[in-house]
Amino acid sequence: MNFKRILITAILVTSQVAMVLPVSAEEAIHSTTNVAEQSVNTPDSTNQNQDQLENNGTELSNESDIVEDGAEGTEGEVTPPVTEPVTEPVTNPVDPGATTAAGTGELILMMNSNKMYQNGNLFIAGNPMEVKKGVSYVAIRAIVERAGLQLSFDNKTKETIITRGSDELRFQFNKSTYKVNGVVKPMKGTSYSAKNNFMVPLTAITGALNIPYTVDQPGKRVILSLSTNPVASFSVGNKEIVAGETVVQYSTNSYSPSGLEIVEEQWEGREDTFTTPGSYLVTYRVKDSNGQWSNPFSLTLNVVKPHTPPVANFTTDKDTYKMGELINYTDFSTDEENSIKDRVWENKELAFFNPGPTTIRLKVVNKYGLYSTVEKTITITDEVLYTKDEFNKIFTPVGEKYTFDGTVIPSWTKVNYSFTSEPTTLIRSNSPETVYSEGRVYTETATGGTRFMIHHVNSTGKNVKMYVIATNKNLVTTRLTQTNLGFGGPSPYATAAGKLSVDRYYKSMQTGEKYKDVWIAPGESKIVMTELNANPMKPGEVISLFADLYSDNTLQYDVIMIDANKDPFKTLPTLDLLAADVHNRGTYLDATRNIEYNELVGNSPVRLMIADNSTDPFQIGTGPQGEYQMNSGNFGVVYKIKLYRVAPNTLITFNPRGGRYYGSMMVNGDIVQLSNTGSLSAPNENSVLFRSGDREQTVEFTFTAAPGSNLSVNLLLQPMPEIKH
Repeated sequence: MNFKRILITAILVTSQVAMVLPVSAEEAIHSTTNVAEQSVNTPDSTNQNQDQLENNGTELSNESDIVEDGAEGTEGEVTPPVTEPVTEPVTNPVDPGATTAAGTGELILMMNSNKMYQNGNLFIAGNPMEVKKGVSYVAIRAIVERAGLQLSFDNKTKETIITRGSDELRFQFNKSTYKVNGVVKPMKGTSYSAKNNFMVPLTAITGALNIPYTVDQPGKRVILSLSTNPVASFSVGNKEIVAGETVVQYSTNSYSPSGLEIVEEQWEGREDTFTTPGSYLVTYRVKDSNGQWSNPFSLTLNVVKPHTPPVANFTTDKDTYKMGELINYTDFSTDEENSIKDRVWENKELAFFNPGPTTIRLKVVNKYGLYSTVEKTITITDEVLYTKDEFNKIFTPVGEKYTFDGTVIPSWTKVNYSFTSEPTTLIRSNSPETVYSEGRVYTETATGGTRFMIHHVNSTGKNVKMYVIATNKNLVTTRLTQTNLGFGGPSPYATAAGKLSVDRYYKSMQTGEKYKDVWIAPGESKIVMTELNANPMKPGEVISLFADLYSDNTLQYDVIMIDANKDPFKTLPTLDLLAADVHNRGTYLDATRNIEYNELVGNSPVRLMIADNSTDPFQIGTGPQGEYQMNSGNFGVVYKIKLYRVAPNTLITFNPRGGRYYGSMMVNGDIVQLSNTGSLSAPNENSVLFRSGDREQTVEFTFTAAPGSNLSVNLLLQPMPEIKH
């Protein structure tokens, strides 16, 4: 009986001790604390405390294996430790080295100890405060329960969560970062587990929640100030507050550290709309259910004066002009913030060809959507300075188009040039242009100089990606050099993608920015020209690519279109070659044509024809299965044209003959659009490429046809009209 009574007594005593030892206070701090990674600014003294805290204590040896927030040595789903809340102190009030009055809201952590004091009462943490590599660590649950914070665990993301009001901190094991209100921030050290206690740098908590603390080195204490008063703050959602116009968007944030209900709020200086410009102090505070008020939180709002519309203004160099006389416009429009983002002209012409009064209008719009309009009326006399055709030849800017009678062009004399070719293999992957299912759209082998022209539309009904996979079937490593590349898309517009690919191809020639080397080992496959597969193609979208490559050994190239989520290497062996449609696909040799002409041109109207299948014959090649192919239009062929003797005062223009054209061309190394205002229509529109000066000169062109456009095209050379003064 005595033994039984002793045993029961021992069990009761043990259970009482368990009730007062806070497993939630399992977390103790080993050294000092720093307010790094703060979300709110703290005084300089806090930073000094931080330095003291992080440099205090003894560096510990590496910890053993860490078990994520559960029983050590177990596997499976991770759950947060659950403990009963501690309602009583372990002992009677104890002096931790200096008297602390009850109700001050202080939490004292003893360095290198698991003892904590709050309002004079001693509590025992589950693990001492520890210092590792100069960083003070504390068990999360100890701080949470003593500071009145909320603790939870996200079993899906394996994150331990601390919340206070609208603030949320998320920690993971073995991480040197944590999330503060969704933003990833660095910690001073890496989190870990010790005796089933989740340890994190103390400064991660104090910094993010702006908890002030002091470091008492003689007393070996870290003293946290834990106010029980509610906390209030607010923010303003407007980027700018305009007097008399803006409705201010106030967003409040208040909470009680003790979890009490916020029952009242007070504002000073708040206005929904401020009527007068200036600086306004707005203050906000709240009261909890215990009747405690928060400290006031204030923001100074800068209210600006209402924005004024821009002032549209322009002049012409004269008020009266002859028909066909050049008009010079000067835009004097102004805005208080220099924020004019749009100018809309009405009836602005370089010259007019009908007599009488003519009104020109200008509308300017600033970034706020405010606008003003101005107009000016000029007089056109009945005297003719230039005809419309003469004026266009002299004054239409380079890259702009003008209309003329294109039906007379076939009567012009042809420039009977000859050409030489460079050994460039063209792989034209353009059929099926509209792809309805996954598959290989082209397969070919090539060595040396190789050019790709790829142009396809996604009609599979799902998101897809296109790849070019190069495979080395040689016994030696192959070097593949990419020199030029231009890519357009994915885009819903074929002509836009085609034009952009050519523009960027020319730009890569100018800058060399796409140059790269790739080494492919024997038996290895690599994805090349990765711009092609950088983004998925949505249904109906188009891609277009031009690229020049060089390989020192033969490579096999597979051009494929597959589901955007599939692995191209695993999928390639399962793909069949898709059947061609009416468009062209094939492999063509000698795909760079050099045209050099040494005779004088420009003294009389002449035309240089490209892709007419006469002077410039279409290429003959083979398809992916060896079948006969003709490259109608010579798409993918790069023309290098050099006219050694262009007469003085010669106008050179670009005139499409096969249909609408939307592209660009290089002239003496500069990219010229065809045209700046859109496309060109055959046969009565042309775009200005170049005007020679007052002496004979050499002019060079680089041209390749933009996918989605039509060929053939002409370069027109003719003398300009005489300049009149």
